[in-house]
Amino acid sequence: MQEISTKPYLLRALYEWCTDNGYTPHIAVRVDNQTRVPRQFVRDNEIVLNISFEATSQLQMGNEWIEFSARFSGKSHKLEVPVANVLAIYARENGQGMAFPVESVGGEANDSGADALSADEEDDVKASGPVAVKTAEPAATEPSPDDDGSKGGGRAHLKVVK
Repeated sequence: MQEISTKPYLLRALYEWCTDNGYTPHIAVRVDNQTRVPRQFVRDNEIVLNISFEATSQLQMGNEWIEFSARFSGKSHKLEVPVANVLAIYARENGQGMAFPVESVGGEANDSGADALSADEEDDVKASGPVAVKTAEPAATEPSPDDDGSKGGGRAHLKVVK
């Protein structure tokens, strides 16, 4: 019998920690042909999703898939994310969470390679397993601007802590 990965259990635990502490859980996802998300919101083959109770409907975090419905620009979408494609889970308010290595799966769009890791660096990431992350503290008075310049939660920038 093949051993089940610890990743889905860690995702569920950190989701519960976020909600118990009043934080908003977000997941960063590598998008490929198996990932079902609104493509217009995907940047560089990645998307960040708010998976809080208020933002989702019928959230199911299984061992293989994370499935839920969510609204994008007022339109409801059914999202399906392979657990293997989750890059990180973190609290929007303070950036605390965990990042995961993602194995390359077929059907992934080709990147320019500008951010590509060397073979040695890639082996180090795969060998290290999940790592705890903490982003820079958000500004106390107002939220940082989003990529489009509007004021909002913005995209968190993860810092790897070893």
